[in-house]
Amino acid sequence: MTRVRKAIYLLEDWLLIGLLVSMITLASGQILLRNLFDFGVIWIDPLLRLLVLWAGMIGATVASRDNRHIRIDLLSRFIPKRTHIALQCLIGLFAFVVCAIIAWYGAGWVLLDYRDGISSFSGLPSWALEIIIPFAFGVIALRYLGHSYCWLMMFIRFDEQRGCEL
Repeated sequence: MTRVRKAIYLLEDWLLIGLLVSMITLASGQILLRNLFDFGVIWIDPLLRLLVLWAGMIGATVASRDNRHIRIDLLSRFIPKRTHIALQCLIGLFAFVVCAIIAWYGAGWVLLDYRDGISSFSGLPSWALEIIIPFAFGVIALRYLGHSYCWLMMFIRFDEQRGCEL
């Protein structure tokens, strides 16, 4: 694995950890403030919703790097290994296309919010908070394109033992 790839994986992992720790800390603090002192900080709830979005998107990119997304894997036990590899390639290409479309339209949405100057809570620009959607789906699309290429090479060589590292 290259140094750049390791650095990207480490950044993703630490960003996800930071988001989760922030969410737990803010939510716990808000609960304590409401239950013990009968007040809360007004901007914590919208921030938590935003952090859930970001954590979900970063979590999806982390899951995509090793093809660990949720899937229904019923037929793989009953079909030949080579057929399974071919199906994985097609599924990966489908995931690439869907994620690329979402990234494209997500980028258009972010651009519209940027041009219109729409702001979110506390006056923060909406586009800066929404940028994770096209970015994460773009990363996932590229990863599934890479996975599909690896599966295609495995299908051509039909090498069950040797996988492909992205």
